Amino acid sequence: MQFLTRHLLAPLAALLLTLTAGQVQAESIGDEMYRKMVDEGAVYDNPELQAYVTRIGRTLVTSARRDPDDFTFTVIDSPDINAFATPGGYVYMNRGLLAYLDNEAELAGVLSHEIAHITANHSSERQTAGIANKVLATTVYILTRSGDLADASTMYGTELVSGYGRDQELEADGLGSEYMFKAGYDPEALLEVIGVLKDQEMFQRVKAKETGKKVGSYHGLYATHPRNDKRLQTVIRAANELQSDEYLENPEVPGEFQRHLNGLVWGASLQGQRPDNRFYHNKLKFTFAHPEGWTVNTAAQKIIATAPDSSASMTISIRRRDPAQSPQALMESLASGTLAGGKDLEQAGLKGYTATSSSAGTSKRLAVIDYRYTYLFEGAASEFAAYDDDLLAIVESFRPMHPKEGKSGEPRYVQYIQVPRGATMASLASSSRIPNAEAQLRLINGFYPRGEPRVGDWIKIIK
Repeated sequence: MQFLTRHLLAPLAALLLTLTAGQVQAESIGDEMYRKMVDEGAVYDNPELQAYVTRIGRTLVTSARRDPDDFTFTVIDSPDINAFATPGGYVYMNRGLLAYLDNEAELAGVLSHEIAHITANHSSERQTAGIANKVLATTVYILTRSGDLADASTMYGTELVSGYGRDQELEADGLGSEYMFKAGYDPEALLEVIGVLKDQEMFQRVKAKETGKKVGSYHGLYATHPRNDKRLQTVIRAANELQSDEYLENPEVPGEFQRHLNGLVWGASLQGQRPDNRFYHNKLKFTFAHPEGWTVNTAAQKIIATAPDSSASMTISIRRRDPAQSPQALMESLASGTLAGGKDLEQAGLKGYTATSSSAGTSKRLAVIDYRYTYLFEGAASEFAAYDDDLLAIVESFRPMHPKEGKSGEPRYVQYIQVPRGATMASLASSSRIPNAEAQLRLINGFYPRGEPRVGDWIKIIK
């Protein structure tokens, strides 16, 4: 018996160890992604809204009998209509989705669904092998909305935030509905969110037919549930039959949701504050930092950053990219002199290589970075040893521009107004200078495709 027990428990222990290791790896990936999102400025700059979303999230986590301190809720400065969760207790809500919600209960519905993906360990149930290499591309995609970066890096950048499969989504809906009920929210608000997302899906299909572009999708509710999904309705409404020893009060404070959404940025991010020591190339969509006081001049085929006394400079030239040739191989084929101190570069989802070259007593800092094109860096200085750290810092600061850094034009915001007498969605949309204005106003107010508001109703407009 001891022999059998020992030999049966050994594989089980090994399996448990493997699962635990996978969970730890997944959580470390979630931690890394969060740090990168914060460091790269992906968080929406509205502390009051962040605190509001966090408070609702923590309430829902408590109703799930989990420690709220183990969860982090973040509003992402992205116009995309999405929300997602990653291992380690991280729940993300794009501000683009917030604009389409009508009340706090709907917000709680989205958050509870994402919380449930974490409490049900859905990420850990999926394959984690190699996912560490994908977190960076995911972050780059979210920050830059440039899917080709992920493709160019042979990383499936959206895997971390893609769909879990219908059974797992349905489980997340069921658990999320329970969390909502126990927190005092009406679980049927989750069905209202389905309607919001399905209206958006209908609108995107109309646009796709007109433009020939691919239809986007929300990873969970948006993608897997038909509008009248009977299984979904059964799962959500079952939460209303739960027994509770406590009297559940509606946690919504009248007007609070509206107050926090009033003034929400609409569309692309506001232009970020551009520091004096960072250069931005609006056409090629890249940026790099340089030491204080340096100047940057652009020509047809090169960009030159120069120290105030001209004692050091960094020249960046551009050439057509050869996918078959690695950055290191290209440098070795072009460099004159002896290369030393070579190292691979991986920054903001980009691949590159850097080294110093020495020839006839002169040293230079060289680098090659692939980003749509291939960028060649050549740094020189009269006293190379004194400036090499600065030259390397320029190379390592090179990255794609964020959408908010390239934003131009007048910013637009979500604002609430009361519908005046005689107004229609068409007349209200006539003053909104946004594409598809009438359809967008209908979508953010729940009137798509043909509804009309009543006089005196509070509705959202874009100004």
